[in-house]
Amino acid sequence: MTKAAIPVYIQIHNQIRHEIEQGKWPIGSRIPSERKLALDFHVSRMTLRQALQTLVDEGILERHVGAGTYVANQKVQEKVAGVTSFTDLMKAQGRKPSSKTVSYHLAQPSVSECDHLKISENTQVLRMERIRYADNVPICFEVTTVPADMIRDFSKSEVTRSFYHALERRGYQLGGAQQIVSATVANEQIADYLKIHRGDALLLMRQITCLHSGQPFEYVRTQYVGDRFEFYLKR
Repeated sequence: MTKAAIPVYIQIHNQIRHEIEQGKWPIGSRIPSERKLALDFHVSRMTLRQALQTLVDEGILERHVGAGTYVANQKVQEKVAGVTSFTDLMKAQGRKPSSKTVSYHLAQPSVSECDHLKISENTQVLRMERIRYADNVPICFEVTTVPADMIRDFSKSEVTRSFYHALERRGYQLGGAQQIVSATVANEQIADYLKIHRGDALLLMRQITCLHSGQPFEYVRTQYVGDRFEFYLKR
């Protein structure tokens, strides 16, 4: 793996997030259309849409079907007890887990990834996208970011098949996780990945996972098909 420049869509993501934080668009306000933003940033609508989707995945923006994209309101947060891998969760339910890697590459972190992983903007990260299945039925689309130095000696299969098990085999002790669950809808690409329709309901979970020492090592954004998965909250 070689060092890559910051992708254009990540640069746009960072700029839009910065402008939101500076108050250009208040909470609850509608941001300009994709067409206008694409013209403003001198990029294709596909690139602009990718940047907006990363902000939606992070809970910074939210899409209202037929009404545009808005700066998200603060939502009620609920903790889900425990840190369990998708593989273990599916096996516990008697289902066969599998995954398909859509993207796997080194990159420079976005502002959000720096914040959540407590790393500098010069720290290289591994960003991978996967479709996760149970009994060959797509359950979720997942984007995972980890510091590249942590997995430098890991094989690709160790990271993509069952990352937590690979960490434990190498002596890492897993700690807790912060999990935030909210509602969203599928865009055209996610709908294609998950074999559903554009606009179908999804559960979006953002998770920051830490080692036993408290150091965050993983930032995950997962979109679950609403009628194929549910969260069980234990108090």
